[in-house]
Amino acid sequence: MRTSKFSFLNMSPSRLLALPAPHRKILMAASLLVGISLLWPSQKQVLPQRIPVTLDVESLVSNLSATETDTIAEIHPNYVKTIVSGDTLSGLFVEANLDQQTMYKVLEADLDILALDTLKPGNIIRFWLDNDGQLTKLELYFNAARQVVFSRYEEGGFKVDEINIEGIWQNKSLVGEIQGSFYLSAQRAGLTAADIQRVESLLKEKLNFARDLRAGDEFSVLMSEQYIDGEVTGNSDILGVHIQRGRSAINAYQNSDGNFYDEQGRSLARAFQRIPLQKNYRISSRFDRHRHHPVTGRTAPHNGTDFATPTGTQIIAPGDGIVSMVTDHRYAGKYVVIEHGNKYRTRYLHLSKALVHKGQRVSRGQVIALSGATGRITGPHLHYEFHVNGRPVDPMKADIPMASTLSKKQMTEFSQLVKVRKMLMGQV
Repeated sequence: MRTSKFSFLNMSPSRLLALPAPHRKILMAASLLVGISLLWPSQKQVLPQRIPVTLDVESLVSNLSATETDTIAEIHPNYVKTIVSGDTLSGLFVEANLDQQTMYKVLEADLDILALDTLKPGNIIRFWLDNDGQLTKLELYFNAARQVVFSRYEEGGFKVDEINIEGIWQNKSLVGEIQGSFYLSAQRAGLTAADIQRVESLLKEKLNFARDLRAGDEFSVLMSEQYIDGEVTGNSDILGVHIQRGRSAINAYQNSDGNFYDEQGRSLARAFQRIPLQKNYRISSRFDRHRHHPVTGRTAPHNGTDFATPTGTQIIAPGDGIVSMVTDHRYAGKYVVIEHGNKYRTRYLHLSKALVHKGQRVSRGQVIALSGATGRITGPHLHYEFHVNGRPVDPMKADIPMASTLSKKQMTEFSQLVKVRKMLMGQV
């Protein structure tokens, strides 16, 4: 039997009109509410039907663990050491559980930079090893502005990358009065031992710091310090020096060319000569940032110029400076490094004999070594490097200062620079 359900939705118009007025109003209101409820948007979402899938939980967990392990291994080195006095490179590799053969491979890669020879107390060395205990990466952290990274090739051996960050340089003026020695007075004013040595070296031809200064003499030094992310890196540069001795003054200002001149535009150091030899020799290999190495077969920078000099040829200093290193390297052979003020550095590789020692002052034209064939080379020659602000440049083409006085045009620009420097040093 069919049953019927009463519905006001299918009620005929005549029956609706036959209802009493109050009932008719109630029924119409109810109809309106039902219509609104049917048309009102629903918040309910239709979800797709779930399909059961079998999961290999153990496999997923093991894969996740391997990925996390690789990431952690990449981020965190296996061995970290802050260099202290007495540390040796071979000792550091032993501490990192690496053999001597690995150290030699890293030294071979370092031939074009020689960064390992410049490690000092306070620098940081980091080693990354794979699951077999083999070195995959080595990082030398000198400061926030400079790091050197060695990375292993798949077929063995290492490549080297030098990371230099310019950062922000900020000026500051340090002022003091002579009370006791210049060294102690400058130290009290805030200069470091390295800064004091640079000032003394800069003015050595004009002033005897031990004899000529008196109590009450005044000095001011304009410095520029490097900052990275708000932290000082320890790298600094001297922009100006002024020493007042009674009524007389001695001063030096760094020009835009990186050299120092007195207020009259006279150079405080003799100019450079182009090559460190007493006569010309054939260039057997030029400066090339993308040279195909004749021994390793890899493309690597050749950061210097090679001269085909017979063993025993005299090598001369191309400019005044201080010897900062005399050492013997497995691949670079015997070599010498000279610092020429704040901006310039020269390096001489594969020597048969060094004729200078660390800390010695040398003058332009002075014989410093004899050429040879030490280290890993195919024949006797001199490998000569010229660095500007820590970066190697082509010594045959670089804008090396080769004049002792400024031209009239240069002097006009220099005078404006000196005026600004004096204001920063409180002299105007």
